[in-house]
Amino acid sequence: MLIPVLGIITSLAVLLVLAYRGHSVVAVAPIAALVATVMSGAPLLATYTQIFMPALGKFIVSFFPLFIAGAIFGKLMSSSGLAADLAQGISRLFGPKHAMLSVVLATALLTYGGVSAWVVAFTIVPIAMELFHEAGIPKRLMPAALAFGTITFALAALPGSPQVHNVIPTRYFGTDTYAAPIIGLIGTAMMFTMGMAWLQYRIRQLKAAGETYLPEGETDLGPDESKEPFVDPSVDQEPHLPAGHVVTHTNTTSHFDSPSPLPTDTTSHDAAVATHAAPAAGSAAVATSTPDNWKIRGLLGLLPIAVVIGMNYVFVHWIASHMNFDYLADDKFGATKLSSVIGVWSVVVAIVTAIILIFIMRPKMVRNMFNELSDGAKNAILPCFTTASEVGYGAVIASLAVFAAIKSSMFSIDGDALLVGIAATGVISGITGSSSGGLSITLEAFADQLSTMAVEQGISHETLHRLIAMASVCFDSLPHNGAVLTILLVCNMTHKKSYKDIAAVTVVIPLISLAVLVTGVYLLGLGG
Repeated sequence: MLIPVLGIITSLAVLLVLAYRGHSVVAVAPIAALVATVMSGAPLLATYTQIFMPALGKFIVSFFPLFIAGAIFGKLMSSSGLAADLAQGISRLFGPKHAMLSVVLATALLTYGGVSAWVVAFTIVPIAMELFHEAGIPKRLMPAALAFGTITFALAALPGSPQVHNVIPTRYFGTDTYAAPIIGLIGTAMMFTMGMAWLQYRIRQLKAAGETYLPEGETDLGPDESKEPFVDPSVDQEPHLPAGHVVTHTNTTSHFDSPSPLPTDTTSHDAAVATHAAPAAGSAAVATSTPDNWKIRGLLGLLPIAVVIGMNYVFVHWIASHMNFDYLADDKFGATKLSSVIGVWSVVVAIVTAIILIFIMRPKMVRNMFNELSDGAKNAILPCFTTASEVGYGAVIASLAVFAAIKSSMFSIDGDALLVGIAATGVISGITGSSSGGLSITLEAFADQLSTMAVEQGISHETLHRLIAMASVCFDSLPHNGAVLTILLVCNMTHKKSYKDIAAVTVVIPLISLAVLVTGVYLLGLGG
């Protein structure tokens, strides 16, 4: 018993260390699964081909349409200039005095519209730099603002979010992306209020200490054409960069190595990031708002986002209820039911509708955007396979005899579906540094038991969906998280300077919000 348990612990350590060092989880997950399998005495080859690979394939079959639609949408939003137009419109609307609010709202809107965190970061950073500089906000707070808007409430708390974190539970609980809307909106309001309060407090604190836009200890050296922006060779930025940025390396991973010390010439770096984040050639004109048209361009940038949100809702609550899907019971369609697929279907239909709209809105760029389709499709492969590989790892661990004993112990602690689901999701997300990976591993191992327990305890599947999804975006934002590392890199910041504030708004505040919601569910009976 002891050796198999040590095998699981060792495999988790292997997964964490290798992923943190920048190795692709696509390769790391099978290695970690191998360690646990060997130390448990299970047959190695059969475990890999009959457990790991089927679980990996099942995830890809279920969710790849969502990944590819989202990747193409994000690519087109960036290359068409619509994402930049939206961000600039928001910044002009609120002005430099509310620069922090503008950055958070812009990132959250793009994220809620289905654009990936990496595309959002590279789109928003040039605008955030200008706003922060004009308002005199210490630049060390920029990564926290970006992370707060992209990897917290907009991913999993807001009802209807098309992000995979909000879609994965639909497959296991038969819910849709609008599950438990009241709980989600309350959670969003709490996170947003506390997060903005913290960021504003930090602005006042740092300014009182004499720190302005340039981080403490740095000096404005002015443009230096001889210096190149820092690029960590272990980081694969290609799947997430807007068009026009050329990457010469081929290492691919969704978990990034910790950046080495970044250069202190922030002026040249900021200019370089602005160049990298600019839309592709041919779209520069549409990405620059003049005083006369910024409102129109901002609204046009918002339109595809609104279509994603609106069409998602219409499909779930109107189209699906007016169409006959009885044919899904046929064996050739997997003998399934609408509730098992509507979460993916509604989001894919919504995003594809928005993609068509982008082509209509930019008729002069149609040829260029058709070329972007292939790049967008390629961008979906790595994130999908990374998460699927983590799911395969989770399936292997769940298949081990020792895990059955561990699972039995977990469910006998208090027999509470919410607490077990939240705790397991949070811990696994923290270990893997991935909210989607932690969520997938947890539900693959525990979904059936959690679902049964929830029914017995009078907890709705919608409540289970929303709170477990929110649990996945708490501990995932530890220092080795891929999105955190990328945001720090793009902003030319280090963990030492910026991670304290990132942790406050992406770990501490989501945990407080989740604790309040769980308490409310039990005290007020909101879970039924």
